[in-house]
Amino acid sequence: MSIATRQENLREVLQDTDPTVRAAAAEALEKLEALGDLKQLLQALAGDDRGRKVQALFSLEKVEAPEVIGALVKALQDEDADVRATAVQVIGHKRHPKTLAPLAKLLKDPHPAVRVYVIEALGAFADPRLVPYLTAALRSRDIALVTAAVKALGAIGAASAESSLLPLLKHPDHRVRLATATALGNLGVRSE
Repeated sequence: MSIATRQENLREVLQDTDPTVRAAAAEALEKLEALGDLKQLLQALAGDDRGRKVQALFSLEKVEAPEVIGALVKALQDEDADVRATAVQVIGHKRHPKTLAPLAKLLKDPHPAVRVYVIEALGAFADPRLVPYLTAALRSRDIALVTAAVKALGAIGAASAESSLLPLLKHPDHRVRLATATALGNLGVRSE
């Protein structure tokens, strides 16, 4: 069955009496449209236009195809920090296991915003093996990075992060203290 045939059938279901069926059909149509545009999206990523690259990356978030993961990993190496940051965000939403190692390499990215997005994305993986990487980020002078690491540790919920988090309840910045109090409430709640 072709994409066009699927789209045609799904458009008919948009009139279903059940709103959940209509919503599922709309979501499926959105994915199929992005899949149909895959070649164009990959070409945009290979180009020089930052705006088109960023737009293509956000569109790839909805596409489930083998080429997407490779394109996202390649975008992590782009010379433009905005493109790298966007790729990191999309990877964080997709949480594909093959992207974890390339993502972790960006913890040393020269651009602070990219590092913050990397920490947030790592937290989305909810993998207790990432705790040492995230606790290392707690020593940063960058408040946004520390706060992101605290939130990521809370999202993972690994009790092994407790000893690293407790001292941050006395951090001079209220944002870090707030994130820490919340994170400590999540430790041990998720299975390790």
